[in-house]
Amino acid sequence: MRLAALTARLALPALLLGLVACAPAPIYKAAPGTLAATPAQVAQTPEQYAGGQVIWGGRVVAVNNLADHSEIEILAYPLDSSQRPKFGAAGSGRFIALVPGYAEPMNYPDGAPITIDGQLAGSRAGKVGEAAYVFPLVKIAQSHVWTADEMRSGHPNVSFGVGLGVGIH
Repeated sequence: MRLAALTARLALPALLLGLVACAPAPIYKAAPGTLAATPAQVAQTPEQYAGGQVIWGGRVVAVNNLADHSEIEILAYPLDSSQRPKFGAAGSGRFIALVPGYAEPMNYPDGAPITIDGQLAGSRAGKVGEAAYVFPLVKIAQSHVWTADEMRSGHPNVSFGVGLGVGIH
């Protein structure tokens, strides 16, 4: 009996460590002072957050190429520990990522999951449909468009339970 108890006591931490090891590391290193505020919070009082560093993510809504830069409108979602957008959570506002030069729209397809690292550069009034909206502006230092495989990776395909189950993946 003692051996079984010892085995169980050692197996649980090993299992938990194995599950944690599956999660990819964050893609961007948060600088000291990186803001935890959401785009919706920044839109309420943009002057309070002026020049702050952010790591935000979400879904690409649109790409707009202008004469000297491009703008990517993003519907924000909270990020997981690997900085991937968590689409099961409620959206947390919209923002516009500013890209120097030309951004190829095919590289930022509508609906694509994206994470950006950048610096707040003010805000701009605009519209979402017919509704007035304030968009925080972010000068991108780095951006990453997630592939479907990357969005799935690190999510262990493990379930616990009693009974019979069939899974197709």
